[in-house]
Amino acid sequence: MTHSSYQPIYEYRRGDFYRALDNEVTESVHFGAVAVVDAHGNLIASYGDPNTVTYLRSTAKPFQALPLIESTAAAQYNLSDEEIAIICSSHSGCDEHVAVVQRLQAKCGVQEGDLLCGIHYPLHEETARALRQRGDPSTPNRHNCSGKHTGMIAFARFQNLPHEDYINPQHPIQQTILATFAEMCQLATYQVQVGTDGCSAPNFAVSLYHAALAYARLCDPIGGEVAGQRRVAACQRIAQAMMAFPHLVGGPGRFDTHLMQVGKGKILSKMGAEGYQGIGLMSGSLSQDSPGIGIAMKIADGDSRSKVSAAVSLEVLRQLGALNQEALDALSDFGPTLPLRNFRQLSVGTARPIFTLQWHS
Repeated sequence: MTHSSYQPIYEYRRGDFYRALDNEVTESVHFGAVAVVDAHGNLIASYGDPNTVTYLRSTAKPFQALPLIESTAAAQYNLSDEEIAIICSSHSGCDEHVAVVQRLQAKCGVQEGDLLCGIHYPLHEETARALRQRGDPSTPNRHNCSGKHTGMIAFARFQNLPHEDYINPQHPIQQTILATFAEMCQLATYQVQVGTDGCSAPNFAVSLYHAALAYARLCDPIGGEVAGQRRVAACQRIAQAMMAFPHLVGGPGRFDTHLMQVGKGKILSKMGAEGYQGIGLMSGSLSQDSPGIGIAMKIADGDSRSKVSAAVSLEVLRQLGALNQEALDALSDFGPTLPLRNFRQLSVGTARPIFTLQWHS
């Protein structure tokens, strides 16, 4: 990654009190990069360098779930679409999320104490506040990655493998996950850089182009010529489960949840830490014959509150023509243009996208 990989993508402008409010001064600028790729591998559009290599973080979760779902384990454990959605999620730790994780664990013979994801308080502030008021500690099942970790342990148990070190990159299930992810990106495994995620599981770094390709093929495995009927069926089931239960993939007030709700079965969305966002458009979303489309983007400064990546995502979708005005209005709390407010909620400026996608023939 170099500074030239990223270009100015979103800015905050503050108005001049003594002049007209629209006489604003740029106060800060976020940089980013975007790749838009179809299921056939064509680079449709980009901004910044689409070959920028960076970690997907939680945006990789659907692919980390893929080996479990394409194996006969999904049938043996009788996994529901809700449980598949929670395996692919970065859930908010609400009671509903924990209940689904617990049902999944009961089916697969997994104990909460088996999870090596660590512990944090729920991302949902009201749930976290309630726990603190009751004096209850948080537990691994409240962790936003508990579904993913439960799925990894379930896969190890299904294969009669030891699960005490299931997050070791050399563990057979992690090697299978790596190989599967590489195949979805049309890369060899050695071309994928492997690091350690915030939840201690392995995570992957590839170019934005290859990550977008993987999302396109996840949404359109037939158009993307994904090999094998089991792989095709697993891709389809994961995509449908996430879009059918978006409140499990994220949670109250979360961008992924709201985007998939508004997308009504046409848009798949999964954020990652440090300003990463993956989006998939199902085949036929842009036109009657359009293939699946994958979008991968990264906000260079990490976007700690995930507000810029959401706003930029909406602007990318607007420029692609993937959201009509009604959908954009329904998502207007996330952007793409937002009022800049102070602590008294006075409008003092504007936050807005400042990029135009470059189209590729």
